[in-house]
Amino acid sequence: MSDSVASPAIVEKVIAQKVIEWHRHHGRHDLPWQQTPTPYRVWVSEIMLQQTQVTTVIPYFQRFMERFPDLVTLADAPVDDVLHLWSGLGYYARARNLHSAAVVIRDEHGGRFPEAIDAVEALPGIGRSTAGAILSLALGQSHPILDGNVKRVLARYHRVDGWPGRTAVARRLWELAEAHLPERDARAWTQGMMDLGATVCTRSRPDCEHCPLADGCGGHASGEPERWPGKKPKKARPLRKTRMLMPVAEGRVLLQRRPPAGIWGGLWAFPEVEDSPAAWSRTRFGLEPEATETWASLRHGFSHFELEIQPIRLDLPSRPEIVADTNSEWFPLDHPPEVGLAAPVSKLLDQLRRRH
Repeated sequence: MSDSVASPAIVEKVIAQKVIEWHRHHGRHDLPWQQTPTPYRVWVSEIMLQQTQVTTVIPYFQRFMERFPDLVTLADAPVDDVLHLWSGLGYYARARNLHSAAVVIRDEHGGRFPEAIDAVEALPGIGRSTAGAILSLALGQSHPILDGNVKRVLARYHRVDGWPGRTAVARRLWELAEAHLPERDARAWTQGMMDLGATVCTRSRPDCEHCPLADGCGGHASGEPERWPGKKPKKARPLRKTRMLMPVAEGRVLLQRRPPAGIWGGLWAFPEVEDSPAAWSRTRFGLEPEATETWASLRHGFSHFELEIQPIRLDLPSRPEIVADTNSEWFPLDHPPEVGLAAPVSKLLDQLRRRH
């Protein structure tokens, strides 16, 4: 691992001032969460922006703010309402943690977002970098952050070798993030570093010609800036298979709420089965199905594996009553249920409606 760090005073003068000045003229200033940047609005945006592009997040953020204009409204809402608005955004643990944290803030902080870094980091789903970004962007507090964009800028500038997911590499990048932190203009510095990584110091084909840090950047001087940061070691993603039953009766379809832990935690999905559809129907409802129809398989990618789904439509002669504690419910087929749905389930429901 090779890098070079000047004294803190020089670092602030050479890097922080350049980034802050660049941000004033070239940074992003018109994003929805930058208008009235309260801790609540910035918090929601930072959670949504984790592993998700800005252009994707904007419409989700706007719908979220319309439904949950303040923190207490979010805390008081059923988690199904939150997951419904999150449907399609992915990484649903973010939504569950967002709701859980809102409840904690309502109950333990009087409904007011905490302003101490330790208290923010203690909330569900908020780590050191996210906590620092919220307090910096919303309140102007001076805290280091280390999201993916900032990691890339620092790793390239100082030629920090290795994948940032490694503990030693992450530790070094945190040291650099702290060393570069200016005493003033923390909001402009934080947003500027994120914008620089997102729009100029991009993962591939960085625009070094328009980068305010090009003169002192070790990656640029090497002629191969894309070498940094190091890439995550590749692993083949295993393929898992499942069969999803789509029980239909009297114009309704059966969905089950998934357990809170695991993939699609807390979302509604079709029952997954190992038995034959007829055997499942007899065991579950004591009914012989009128018909079954096997549809073409579809795949859905997760970070650690690929899932191949075999959908099977199951037509029942009547709609059985559902026991209250089974986490199952019959939803009308003619309009989408307003609950959290996994993307493949939403796609299959659309197909069911068209074929109904």
